[in-house]
Amino acid sequence: MTGATLESLITKATSISDVELKTLLKMTDARGEPIEFQFKNRTYSTADDALADLCKAINADFIKDIPSNDIPVDLVRNIPINYAKQQGIMPYKLEGDRVLILSTNPLNHRAFSDMRVLFGKKVSVLVTTTSKLQETINRVYEKSTAALEGLDDIESEEYDLDDPVIDLLEAGEDDAPVIKLVNTLLFRAVKEKASDIHIEPYEKDMVVRFRIDGILFDIFRPPKKLQNAITSRIKVMGNLNIAEKRLPQDGRIPLKLAGKDIDVRLSSVPTAFGERLVMRLQDRSNVVLELDQLGFNPRSLQKIYGLLQNTYGIVLVTGPTGSGKSTTLYAAVSKINSVDKNIITVEDPVEQRIHGIGQIQVNSKIGLTFASGLRSILRQDPDIIMIGEIRDLETAEIAINASLTGHLVLSTIHTNDSPGVFPRLMDMGCEPFLIATSLLGVIAQRLVRLLCPHCKEAYTPTDAELLSLEIPRDQLKNNKVYRAVGCSECNQKGYLGRTIIQEMLMVNEDIRSLIMKRQDAATIKKAALAAGMDTMRDHGIQKIITGVTTIEEIISSTQMDDQLQ
Repeated sequence: MTGATLESLITKATSISDVELKTLLKMTDARGEPIEFQFKNRTYSTADDALADLCKAINADFIKDIPSNDIPVDLVRNIPINYAKQQGIMPYKLEGDRVLILSTNPLNHRAFSDMRVLFGKKVSVLVTTTSKLQETINRVYEKSTAALEGLDDIESEEYDLDDPVIDLLEAGEDDAPVIKLVNTLLFRAVKEKASDIHIEPYEKDMVVRFRIDGILFDIFRPPKKLQNAITSRIKVMGNLNIAEKRLPQDGRIPLKLAGKDIDVRLSSVPTAFGERLVMRLQDRSNVVLELDQLGFNPRSLQKIYGLLQNTYGIVLVTGPTGSGKSTTLYAAVSKINSVDKNIITVEDPVEQRIHGIGQIQVNSKIGLTFASGLRSILRQDPDIIMIGEIRDLETAEIAINASLTGHLVLSTIHTNDSPGVFPRLMDMGCEPFLIATSLLGVIAQRLVRLLCPHCKEAYTPTDAELLSLEIPRDQLKNNKVYRAVGCSECNQKGYLGRTIIQEMLMVNEDIRSLIMKRQDAATIKKAALAAGMDTMRDHGIQKIITGVTTIEEIISSTQMDDQLQ
């Protein structure tokens, strides 16, 4: 019988792609030669033989015969069978501080990261063929007595799910696994510091994704038959109408999870394949950060402190959704909070409770809007007013009038950069002379990911990379530029946390004159730059040079502004 080449056997018998196999074969051996030289003109009669030789060459562990009867079903209780089969991965055994994982691809780092997070242990990989692994998966999951695929009883005490809301739905014989699945989902999202959970139905399956540090990651794909049960469970927790599947609904789920007070804002919208759910997680136990902890440069910080000393006028924070505007406002309000000041806020929703401040929650269902709330608090003798967002002309006019009658007003607005605030207010219908008279300054900001300090790697950037940000190479001097790598501390993402890049526009006499003449954002920006304003990209370059973030992060965060210009 004629043998087959290693490449043909490996790509058929495992989930290693052609590209990944070429990457593996270009690895060098002890003599510094590519290992592909070892397999030239060599043929194999079985895929097991070929895979065993490849693993030996790349220093990976290979397992030929898997004792499936010895694998505890407890290891797979939190792993849906669809995920195991699609990823070609399955836990095999626990050994001290590590978990042994069966895999059909030694380069499936995302799945290995999932296992590391799930078990809280180091991961060691045993490589096997797809047919062997699929057979093992079927046998182990068949042994499980769970009512649904791969979901056995999950002890709620293990995850400290002790809030009564979690137990709102009585756990029946069939429903219990779904309840435990949702509980585990919430626990994992909090543990991984996700800001949002997306549950997205499609024609033949559904996807659960987490947004972590502003980036969406696929987490797992529950079976399609669980869709209605998962959706109903979450809607019941959020006090939504589970019978209404044709209209969007909004709800709230207060949780106590792992000792933390978590506020979950739930949104449900109907799609072609079922209801799509998004849950935004807010840790109410988080301490409000100080302004100097957010990432502002010292020069901008001094300007912000100066603005907050004013007794009247408007200070606006602008940027896209999810750019940290609310966090900046809370930090600013906390900075000026004192017993001799009466501070009142109107928010939708109240995200952080601050002692000593009157916080009003907008409720449009009963007619409590930003505008009506603002009118009421003006009769409460405030010194400082914080408005969650200026969305319409009515709110903008009341804010302007409040600032002109002796109140310091802090708020947010949606624009791409600081000069864009003025045309935006004019488009709403605000008079230019009122804008020019009341506005003191505008803070525009974005959030960029911080490099993981445990694994970031110094390198020499290419001329093309430096050119994309217009950084002269001599500007780097003795500073190092770093790139993301990935390690166990950051779940192989290369980034850990986020920081602000910002630009601070102070409204001076020249800019007031341009506003009165209804000049466009580009003209106002030129005047601001002439007065010494640093752009968000300038601030981003500072953070690259100081090793805080990467060139890729700054390019992706500021490219929209360049396109608009």
